[in-house]
Amino acid sequence: MVDTKVQTPQKKAAATPAVAASAAAAPATAKQGAKSKGKPARGKPRNYDLGNGVYRFSRTRMFHKKAIYKFLEKKTPKKVKPKKPLTVEKQIGGDKNGEKRIVLLKKRRANYPTADRVTVHHAKKCFHEHRRYLRPTLTPGTICILLAGPHKGKRVVFLKQLKSGLLLITGPFLINACPLRRVSQNYVIATSTKLSVKGVKLPDHINDDYFKRKRDKRAKKEEGDIFSKKKEEYKASDQRKTDQKIVDKMVIDAIKKHSDKKLLFTYLSAMFGLRSSQYPHRMKF
Repeated sequence: MVDTKVQTPQKKAAATPAVAASAAAAPATAKQGAKSKGKPARGKPRNYDLGNGVYRFSRTRMFHKKAIYKFLEKKTPKKVKPKKPLTVEKQIGGDKNGEKRIVLLKKRRANYPTADRVTVHHAKKCFHEHRRYLRPTLTPGTICILLAGPHKGKRVVFLKQLKSGLLLITGPFLINACPLRRVSQNYVIATSTKLSVKGVKLPDHINDDYFKRKRDKRAKKEEGDIFSKKKEEYKASDQRKTDQKIVDKMVIDAIKKHSDKKLLFTYLSAMFGLRSSQYPHRMKF
């Protein structure tokens, strides 16, 4: 089948000589406007994308096509800009006036401040004023796994967060020999096992100052070997021992109230460790 288009006489009549003349004049004016701008028309690029970021010519091929090697050693001379004068020499009338004056082109300020501006230094917060953050998985009564320190690998009970941001934990000491300690939450894995510690009321004096080491002042220099130093072994005070017993008793009572108390006692006394083909990032604690 061949499509035949019939031209109507109305369409022929539409193209009047006045319209044709204006249509012919339009591209001519557009060309003149393009020339007046002074921007050369961009041609087609020599290299083109074949798809998926793969180009027709490689970098080395384009290096030779563009003849970049001709312009590598050529250096365009630096245009030296003429310096603008700051002063002007003016002639002055009168015999006793010196005949000349050097005047600044840019006038100086008429008024100057009598004192320097006071620079406001924004006060920085001290460490004790910093806001403390706690992971949402760490709630009082959560059983945690220690990852660093002398008790690493032990499972302990998290009691509360202190003002310094450190966690207050206990073994209890009777179960796994981990005493009341401060631990950073960066070195702790929070497990899904939790205890209800509503009945555990900690003494008010157990805070950050409670855990600070009390070191004696240095003695005056005495005769003898200066390199012989005695290592000071830490010994828990009587106050620490009594507080440990009080807290342990409350925590053990909370464990006994749990439905799986037998399992919890063995769980807390056992050390955490990884065997072959066990990956911590795949485990659910």
